[in-house]
Amino acid sequence: MVTLSQVLETAMQLPVEQQEMLIEILHNRHIEQRREEIAEDARRSIQAFHAGKIQPQPVEDIILELRQSLDRARRRDK
Repeated sequence: MVTLSQVLETAMQLPVEQQEMLIEILHNRHIEQRREEIAEDARRSIQAFHAGKIQPQPVEDIILELRQSLDRARRRDK
């Protein structure tokens, strides 16, 4: 298994232009991976909804829950 330190050391040996290309490639792959994760979460949520495991909620309740979740995350990060 290659360590992060080894990868960074190797990447730093590349010319600057190739380092920039590597950064862009990694960034784009990360974005695509997150999109796939979000899509899978959505598919599971839709299946759960259709199976009756999730009930509709008023949008106001959902927004309040999201805000509370963000507030908790901000307090944890401090």
